[in-house]
Amino acid sequence: MSDWSDLIPHVSPVWTHLLDKVLVRGEGPYVWDQDGRRYLDFTSGIGVVNTGHCHPRVVEAIREQAGRALHLQANIGFVHEPMLRLIGALKGVVPPELDTFFFSNSGAEAVEAAVKLARQATGRPNIIAFQRAFHGRTVGTMSLTSSKTIYRAMYQPLMAGVFFAPYAYCYRCPKMEANPERYGSNCRCDWPLEQVRFLLKSQTAPEETAAILVEPVLGEGGYVVPPAAFLRGLREICDEYGILLILDEVQSGFGRTGRFFALEHFGVVPDILVMAKGLASGLPLSGIAARRELMERWEPGSHGGTYGGNVVACAAAEATIRVLLEEGLVENAARLGEILLDRLRALQARYPGLGDVRGLGLMVGVEFVVPGGRTPDKDRAKEVQKGCRDNGLLLLTCGTEENVIRWIPPLVITEQELETALEIFEAVLDSVVQ
Repeated sequence: MSDWSDLIPHVSPVWTHLLDKVLVRGEGPYVWDQDGRRYLDFTSGIGVVNTGHCHPRVVEAIREQAGRALHLQANIGFVHEPMLRLIGALKGVVPPELDTFFFSNSGAEAVEAAVKLARQATGRPNIIAFQRAFHGRTVGTMSLTSSKTIYRAMYQPLMAGVFFAPYAYCYRCPKMEANPERYGSNCRCDWPLEQVRFLLKSQTAPEETAAILVEPVLGEGGYVVPPAAFLRGLREICDEYGILLILDEVQSGFGRTGRFFALEHFGVVPDILVMAKGLASGLPLSGIAARRELMERWEPGSHGGTYGGNVVACAAAEATIRVLLEEGLVENAARLGEILLDRLRALQARYPGLGDVRGLGLMVGVEFVVPGGRTPDKDRAKEVQKGCRDNGLLLLTCGTEENVIRWIPPLVITEQELETALEIFEAVLDSVVQ
């Protein structure tokens, strides 16, 4: 096995300041480092490999397409076959109203495309986004992101025309904290929707507001599942004022929540749907879907990209969708997600430092707090994360205070592999939290 230690210092520290391992391969829910040690990868490569690492059917599709062409343009009257096959597959899983597609490379690019489409189609400049949201790291998407200051610090000034409203985060709702007997996740609290309406009266008038951009489940901001009334209320506000609703399903899409898209849990159809991460099982591909009538308001040539909708990535994405559907991976995520939530809530009852457990399917967050209150406990969450890594389980943290551990395993995991991960997690809790 090669020793890469002399080259690690040449990797940009912008990724992480704790680089000390080299990953060399992955298979299913596992990855291996340069020393041959195996880890359960419950990060899914940051929410990407929903079909697991190197799923044979996806790999075969990549190999077959790579032997025919590595890059074919979608321009000057041409479109390539794998893109059309992918569109055919997507039409079977997205809401039928969203019948037209545009492809790019990353989640951030897809969000930017959605915003540009919304602005040009409506002739309005402003966007309403939400506190704790994450939409990317480009200048445009940084401007729409508020999950952590690190994503924005020293990059100001950013894109103008962005206004933030509170997300429906029941565990940290100021009304619930002030009056827990009256408010909470089991009641309908319209306070976040009231704040959106207040923005429309105080900072961005409806006639100058192009879109409301929202994650149906907060990702980087803490794996927060809002009440269905929140997203339905946003749909109502958009319909009332002719504002477009953009759902960012970069992290929550492609079976992650136990439905193909998280929007299915809430009964809401957006005007623009943003997709990435799990779309192509690890190859860089993203996209947006919208109604044909809306897409036709986009000036031809005003947006695009050389590599968007790459021919090999499109082949991988079509295979990914077939695997998710034909191998029952969405149903597996729903079934194992219920087991995961039940087990984590049982641990929550034993460990007072686990303040909240929440999620849909295999998109689950555990929020660490100082026992006896709701003060975020970032140090304990990081310590548990490190302990799990040392014992062969890879997990990520998230949240504005970085005190949430997120569970996002590949959707191919078995109940036994989930049990192994939970045993590691519980053992680390015993040694760290106690």
